[in-house]
Amino acid sequence: MQPATAEAGRLAGLTLAAILADPALAAMAAAELETITIKTSKGRSAKGALAKPKSKGPAVLLLHEWWGLNDQIKSVAREFAEQGYLALALDLYDGRIAKNADEAGKYMGALDREASIDLMGAAIDFLKQHPLSTGKVGTIGWCMGGGLSLDASIARPVDATIVYYGSVTHPLDDLKKLKGPLLGHFAERDQWIDHKMVDPFEARLKEAGKRGEIHWYQADHAFANPTGDHYQKPDAERSWQRTLDFFRANLR
Repeated sequence: MQPATAEAGRLAGLTLAAILADPALAAMAAAELETITIKTSKGRSAKGALAKPKSKGPAVLLLHEWWGLNDQIKSVAREFAEQGYLALALDLYDGRIAKNADEAGKYMGALDREASIDLMGAAIDFLKQHPLSTGKVGTIGWCMGGGLSLDASIARPVDATIVYYGSVTHPLDDLKKLKGPLLGHFAERDQWIDHKMVDPFEARLKEAGKRGEIHWYQADHAFANPTGDHYQKPDAERSWQRTLDFFRANLR
């Protein structure tokens, strides 16, 4: 869906942080994306929000937080397209968006991991084969989606993987399947995705012979989410710049 000219003008020149800070602007940015359906060879299907670049470029698969595929994640997909990437934000909740943490927890707890991996694999195949894609693909996810980003790039090896404070308990044999390098953003005050989980993961990456770039921030879980209580603007902006640099280095 294309926005009206006046609305499109309001977004022109705005940074991602500015768009995400304003729900009305985020909704406007999200409305620019095209809704598509991803189908797998096993008969599963899921909707996705596709943001197209002006010319052919590498592709990025975005995996949402436990809240669902909201305007925030769609806005990030739009920004990737502005940066020259074909970006697909996959909806693993069948259109549901949680209104509170209890609801989000229920949705996340009910998520079928096998089905999600199947859908993400099909999404990666779609991105590799799209006419606007160079064939290079990266994955990125936040919170629940961070772990899924790693799941996806293990199941269907891609050129680069980014994890924002997601579960990384994956065993050594799984990590050996990775193709490209991994960038991880983690928070020192995170009570769940902490050093006890991440430090052994980093060691397993090295043992598997894979390149991992791990960054820690003096922040709490979900520090990059401007709609949450733990948002830290300086850390969010620093991690975003590292994200752009990482994809530029490994997908271009």
